[in-house]
Amino acid sequence: MRIDLSGRTALVTGSTQGIGLAIAAGLARAGARVGVNGRSAGSVDAAVARLREETGGAECVAVPGDLASDDGLAGAVRALPDADIVVNNLGIFGAEAPLEISDAEWRRYFEVNVLTAVRMIRAYLPGMKDRGWGRVINIASDSAVAIPAEMIHYGMTKTALLAVTRGFAKDAAGTGVTVNSLIAGPTHTGGVEDFVRQLVGDELPWEEAQHAFMRRYRPQSLLQRLIEPEEIANMAVYLSSPLASATTGGAVRVDGGYVDAILP
Repeated sequence: MRIDLSGRTALVTGSTQGIGLAIAAGLARAGARVGVNGRSAGSVDAAVARLREETGGAECVAVPGDLASDDGLAGAVRALPDADIVVNNLGIFGAEAPLEISDAEWRRYFEVNVLTAVRMIRAYLPGMKDRGWGRVINIASDSAVAIPAEMIHYGMTKTALLAVTRGFAKDAAGTGVTVNSLIAGPTHTGGVEDFVRQLVGDELPWEEAQHAFMRRYRPQSLLQRLIEPEEIANMAVYLSSPLASATTGGAVRVDGGYVDAILP
């Protein structure tokens, strides 16, 4: 399949590293003009420079700002007033004993992982509907369906994101705009490496630590390995394209077979 996003503008939140950076690179290679977002101007500028180098000079826009804050959101929208594609990738995660998660942590996880996506959709969906074309992709997780005991607060936010997706897809019905969730499985990023080490310790070499983590904490995975960010990005680029015009309101899985269910 040839995916051509020339003439489209995309915004990927939390895209200075990991899955977000891989998605930004995939969209740029498909010809989109890509807004790169992160909390600091320095990290965003570094990511933009890296993307331009890796993609042969793709058009990228620096969109710095902490989207969980009013000022950060307003600044991001000023930097990129319109977008045809919005990928809500920004999220936080971490392990914590269930009964020790404070009210403040519950609120922080909800505000960063759910409410920022809602706010970005409110900012950009009206323009997409007016233009008669658009794509919203919310990066969810296998934890939305199979809630892990060591990160209930994270799983809760990803479950909520599935509901947010379905609701806004109904709001966009018949407009030419699609809204989907992408259910990502355990993925190999710097943050996940830290998370793996938090759970299995620092003594083992990385490859052994990764497999120990999958055996002990993610035994349902049919891949039996961590997914690479580019594998997540491939699906995000497809969902962003005209080829996915009949897919909306869905929860599309790139989870390595982790969720033991036929649907979603």
